[in-house]
Amino acid sequence: MMTTDAESDAWPTEALVPTGKPYTDERGTIHNLIEVSTGSTVLIDSKAGSVRANHFHKTDWHYCYLISGSMDYYHRAAGATEPPERIVVSAGQMVFTPPMVEHAMKFLEDTLFITMSRNSRNHDAYEDDLVRVEVI
Repeated sequence: MMTTDAESDAWPTEALVPTGKPYTDERGTIHNLIEVSTGSTVLIDSKAGSVRANHFHKTDWHYCYLISGSMDYYHRAAGATEPPERIVVSAGQMVFTPPMVEHAMKFLEDTLFITMSRNSRNHDAYEDDLVRVEVI
């Protein structure tokens, strides 16, 4: 299933996504991260020095919000030959990856993050939408 123009028009225009100001009162804090429907939300723990991704998704998109740690996030258009752009992402920051964008993550320290995706993360559906490439 391909994304509609209405969906792509609502996507962030930059990979690093501002998360907005949290609401705080005497009870604590509420921080709205995204306000779109998702097919899955996944908590991922990554060890310092490890690499994840090195792929792109045909139809899926995802937001990745770092709870703790930091990573180098690399991205470029699928099929591009130029070196990928690198963004350093720290705890409390979020990146967005649309479909057809090659991406990779190298973890600079032990990192815990949440991935919120359009599609289901069941193994078969995930693998059917994935194309492995060497970004880094």
